[in-house]
Amino acid sequence: MNGLKSFYQKYLHNWIGLCALVAILINLIIETLARQNGYGGVLFMIQHPLRFLYCALIIFTCISVSVLFRHRMFFMTLIGAVWLGFGIVNGVILSQRMTPFTTTDLQELKDGLSLATTYFSGGQITLIIGIIAVVALLIVLLFRKAPKKKEKVEYKKSIAAFLIIVMIMGGTTVLFTKAEIIDTYFPNLAYGYRDNGFTYCFMATWLDKGIKKPAGYSASEVKDIFTKKERETQVGANQSDGSEKHPNIIFIQLESFVDPTIAKDVKFSKDPIPYVRKLMSKYSTGHLTVPVVGAGTANTEFESITGLSARFFGPGEYPYRSILSDETCESIPYDLKKIGYSTHAIHNHRGIFYNRNTVFPDLGFDTFTSLEYMNNVTKTPKGWAKDYVLTSQITDALKSTKGSDYIYTVSVQGHGQYPTDEVLTNPEIKVTKAPSDELKNQWEYYVNQEYEMDQFVQQLLAKLKKMDENTVVVFYGDHLPGMSNLTDDNIVSGRSIYQTDYVLWSNFKMAKKDSTQHAYQLGSYVLGRLGIHNGTMVAYHQDHRNDKNYWKDLGVLEYDMLYGKKYIYNGKNPFKTVDMKMGVKDIRIEKVVKIGTKYYIKGKNFTESSKITMDGKVLKTVYLGPTILGLKEEVDPKDVTKMTVSQVDKTDDTILSTCE
Repeated sequence: MNGLKSFYQKYLHNWIGLCALVAILINLIIETLARQNGYGGVLFMIQHPLRFLYCALIIFTCISVSVLFRHRMFFMTLIGAVWLGFGIVNGVILSQRMTPFTTTDLQELKDGLSLATTYFSGGQITLIIGIIAVVALLIVLLFRKAPKKKEKVEYKKSIAAFLIIVMIMGGTTVLFTKAEIIDTYFPNLAYGYRDNGFTYCFMATWLDKGIKKPAGYSASEVKDIFTKKERETQVGANQSDGSEKHPNIIFIQLESFVDPTIAKDVKFSKDPIPYVRKLMSKYSTGHLTVPVVGAGTANTEFESITGLSARFFGPGEYPYRSILSDETCESIPYDLKKIGYSTHAIHNHRGIFYNRNTVFPDLGFDTFTSLEYMNNVTKTPKGWAKDYVLTSQITDALKSTKGSDYIYTVSVQGHGQYPTDEVLTNPEIKVTKAPSDELKNQWEYYVNQEYEMDQFVQQLLAKLKKMDENTVVVFYGDHLPGMSNLTDDNIVSGRSIYQTDYVLWSNFKMAKKDSTQHAYQLGSYVLGRLGIHNGTMVAYHQDHRNDKNYWKDLGVLEYDMLYGKKYIYNGKNPFKTVDMKMGVKDIRIEKVVKIGTKYYIKGKNFTESSKITMDGKVLKTVYLGPTILGLKEEVDPKDVTKMTVSQVDKTDDTILSTCE
């Protein structure tokens, strides 16, 4: 230890210089990890020296705060380790998906931890926990053993030095932004991180949130986007008596669904999507431009439900996690409710994922059926619910009302992470060509899930054909699957990694019209085909998509509706949070039965997520079937009448709804 102190005093006395050197080294490691190879960091430093140094400057500014403490070595190491930890997490995440690590992922930490067993093996999770424990121990030892400054800190000089560094950081940021040395908008988040560096982009996902106020924003600018007639008949909270009969409208967002033959270097033993391909030849279809690649389902969902573009928000931002946590937003469900529709959301995954159980009431949904309200659920080898269960959920929603229904369904079966090892025995679809064994296994797993999703589509349409109600169904993929060989250079000509496919099916005659749509245009396009035109964004996309200022005015509208003074609604948000019901089937308790010392609750529509609760506490429950639950713990006989049944999230015991 004396030798270390001697080395420190002799060679590391220039603390600012040491911090700069450490920052450059940390940044080099981070960028190497981000590029998944041993030379990527050096290549980035050579190809983009100013961007590399700017990222290092961010780290340098952070660790230079150590100049204010006698335990300089400890604080420099601690802060540097945090940045290095972020870089390691980013590298691990990029090995599992195409979207890099953002500060939004920290907000999603709870959900992410719940999916850890899906992405990592038990051994890997144990290793990660062990590493975290070792790091924590090293931090404690570092604080106790690391050399510290002998003299007292000269606070005036130290604070002045730190403030100068902060000003240099701020000035460089302004200069680099104005000179466009660093990008301020990332149309492709993965490419943005690659081209600008992890450190800067990670900070941008923290500091750049929401929609910026447009230049010249005013009431006249907003209202002049529409004609007077449009404002009177289509825009805002216009009401209808709902007397006109409209067809049912069903949107089905298929997880990671895309025509897999777009990959140039992968071949299959037979077509993985024969039925959907047949639909493409008979019904309206086209490419769908989505805002994300490899992950980010909620943002494609947000765009298709609201007609708003996620591109105006901060990089990596999920509106479900930000503005929609506190604000209602005009949407297709709200617009259709005005003309008599009932509105339903269905998702064969956890209700609390992406805050859907609290966001959907602010998007105008009357009901939300999540996995907790489903029975007979089979799962993939990776633990995701298969999509077959959605058929009965959709038909149950249709049968739950007498009038027209809008149903928004989010699929989950095709979800990654796709295993690099061979996990399927005698798969229906075999990969006959792939760049590597790992990709072969990933593609083989993916296309066999996709093949079953294709069968689900066929099964659902067969059911809908038998129902005596006019119905339109639009199927589309939320984003490309997270495969490393799906790049713009490695897919067929005319396609983009931001494009999936959609098909518009109906059980009544509709002309086949193929076109390319954006996710935020899809809802308006479908409604337009059905002669429905009311709604702010519906009217805008239907009537103004060829306007010269289409994109600019779209940003103005989005800011006004969510962050501005709501001039489009005459200054007041007319959309009220819906008293949304979880599930379309009533969960009922019929009676409590005591057999011996055990209590049983008899009722209807129980699922494996049904738990006996009392005063908000979840009791130990055994699911015995859709009509009976057993209590696995003793209760005071006086409290039996207090027992209720709740649908409970299995991960953290969040109660989604309760019946008494």
